Amino acid sequence: MAERYTSFEPGGRRWLWQRLTAAFLVVVLAFHFFLLHFLNHADEVTFALSQARMERLTYFSLMILFLVTATFHGVNGVYNALVNQGLSGTRKTAVKAILGLASVLLIVQGVRTALAWAGGVPI
Repeated sequence: MAERYTSFEPGGRRWLWQRLTAAFLVVVLAFHFFLLHFLNHADEVTFALSQARMERLTYFSLMILFLVTATFHGVNGVYNALVNQGLSGTRKTAVKAILGLASVLLIVQGVRTALAWAGGVPI
Protein backbone atom coordinates (compact mmCIF):
# COMPACT_ATOMS: atom_id res chain seq x y z
CA MET A 1 0.00 0.00 0.00
CA ALA A 2 1.36 3.43 -0.93
CA GLU A 3 2.25 5.76 1.88
CA ARG A 4 0.61 9.17 1.97
CA TYR A 5 3.30 11.83 2.30
CA THR A 6 2.76 15.49 2.95
CA SER A 7 4.67 18.21 4.73
CA PHE A 8 1.44 19.45 6.29
CA GLU A 9 1.02 18.32 9.87
CA PRO A 10 -2.15 16.33 10.54
CA GLY A 11 -4.72 18.73 11.94
CA GLY A 12 -2.34 21.63 11.25
CA ARG A 13 -3.45 25.13 10.47
CA ARG A 14 -1.28 25.57 7.35
CA TRP A 15 -3.17 22.75 5.63
CA LEU A 16 -6.50 24.36 6.52
CA TRP A 17 -5.34 27.85 5.45
CA GLN A 18 -4.05 26.47 2.15
CA ARG A 19 -7.53 25.08 1.39
CA LEU A 20 -9.39 28.17 2.62
CA THR A 21 -7.22 30.53 0.60
CA ALA A 22 -7.68 28.33 -2.48
CA ALA A 23 -11.46 28.55 -2.12
CA PHE A 24 -11.31 32.33 -1.64
CA LEU A 25 -9.04 32.73 -4.67
CA VAL A 26 -11.42 30.73 -6.86
CA VAL A 27 -14.30 33.03 -5.87
CA VAL A 28 -12.29 36.25 -6.36
CA LEU A 29 -10.90 35.06 -9.69
CA ALA A 30 -14.44 34.24 -10.85
CA PHE A 31 -15.48 37.77 -9.84
CA HIS A 32 -12.47 39.18 -11.71
CA PHE A 33 -13.23 37.28 -14.89
CA PHE A 34 -16.91 38.19 -14.75
CA LEU A 35 -16.20 41.88 -14.13
CA LEU A 36 -13.26 42.40 -16.47
CA HIS A 37 -13.85 39.84 -19.22
CA PHE A 38 -17.61 39.37 -19.50
CA LEU A 39 -19.22 42.52 -18.11
CA ASN A 40 -16.54 44.74 -19.71
CA HIS A 41 -14.64 43.64 -22.76
CA ALA A 42 -10.88 44.03 -22.97
CA ASP A 43 -11.05 47.09 -25.22
CA GLU A 44 -13.34 48.82 -22.69
CA VAL A 45 -10.98 48.40 -19.74
CA THR A 46 -8.96 51.58 -19.30
CA PHE A 47 -6.63 52.88 -16.64
CA ALA A 48 -9.16 55.57 -15.69
CA LEU A 49 -11.95 53.00 -15.15
CA SER A 50 -9.59 50.76 -13.19
CA GLN A 51 -8.58 53.74 -11.05
CA ALA A 52 -12.26 54.56 -10.45
CA ARG A 53 -12.85 50.99 -9.24
CA MET A 54 -9.84 51.20 -6.92
CA GLU A 55 -11.23 54.40 -5.37
CA ARG A 56 -14.19 52.43 -3.99
CA LEU A 57 -13.40 51.09 -0.52
CA THR A 58 -15.09 47.74 -1.13
CA TYR A 59 -13.16 47.02 -4.34
CA PHE A 60 -9.90 48.37 -2.87
CA SER A 61 -10.31 46.19 0.24
CA LEU A 62 -11.09 43.14 -1.87
CA MET A 63 -7.95 43.69 -3.95
CA ILE A 64 -5.78 44.08 -0.84
CA LEU A 65 -7.30 40.90 0.61
CA PHE A 66 -6.71 39.19 -2.73
CA LEU A 67 -3.05 40.30 -2.67
CA VAL A 68 -2.46 38.98 0.84
CA THR A 69 -4.36 35.74 0.22
CA ALA A 70 -2.63 35.01 -3.08
CA THR A 71 0.77 35.75 -1.57
CA PHE A 72 0.18 33.43 1.37
CA HIS A 73 -1.28 30.69 -0.82
CA GLY A 74 1.58 30.83 -3.32
CA VAL A 75 4.41 31.06 -0.81
CA ASN A 76 2.92 28.39 1.45
CA GLY A 77 2.48 26.10 -1.56
CA VAL A 78 6.04 26.62 -2.79
CA TYR A 79 7.47 26.12 0.70
CA ASN A 80 5.55 22.89 1.26
CA ALA A 81 6.45 21.59 -2.20
CA LEU A 82 10.12 22.12 -1.37
CA VAL A 83 9.72 20.42 2.02
CA ASN A 84 7.97 17.52 0.26
CA GLN A 85 11.01 17.24 -2.02
CA GLY A 86 13.25 16.77 1.01
CA LEU A 87 14.32 20.28 1.97
CA SER A 88 15.52 20.25 5.56
CA GLY A 89 17.94 21.73 8.04
CA THR A 90 19.69 25.01 7.35
CA ARG A 91 18.42 25.18 3.77
CA LYS A 92 14.84 24.85 5.00
CA THR A 93 15.40 27.70 7.46
CA ALA A 94 17.02 29.86 4.76
CA VAL A 95 14.22 29.19 2.27
CA LYS A 96 11.62 29.99 4.92
CA ALA A 97 13.35 33.31 5.68
CA ILE A 98 13.75 34.23 2.00
CA LEU A 99 10.14 33.37 1.18
CA GLY A 100 8.96 35.29 4.24
CA LEU A 101 10.95 38.37 3.24
CA ALA A 102 9.77 38.10 -0.37
CA SER A 103 6.17 37.90 0.87
CA VAL A 104 6.53 41.02 2.99
CA LEU A 105 8.16 42.94 0.13
CA LEU A 106 5.46 41.81 -2.32
CA ILE A 107 2.64 42.83 0.01
CA VAL A 108 4.22 46.19 0.87
CA GLN A 109 4.79 47.04 -2.79
CA GLY A 110 1.31 45.80 -3.72
CA VAL A 111 -0.31 47.98 -1.06
CA ARG A 112 1.78 50.99 -2.14
CA THR A 113 0.71 50.44 -5.74
CA ALA A 114 -2.95 50.02 -4.78
CA LEU A 115 -2.85 53.21 -2.71
CA ALA A 116 -1.30 55.14 -5.59
CA TRP A 117 -3.83 53.70 -8.00
CA ALA A 118 -6.66 54.69 -5.69
CA GLY A 119 -5.38 58.26 -5.58
CA GLY A 120 -3.71 57.90 -2.21
CA VAL A 121 0.03 57.97 -1.68
CA PRO A 122 2.23 58.32 -4.79
CA ILE A 123 4.62 55.48 -5.55
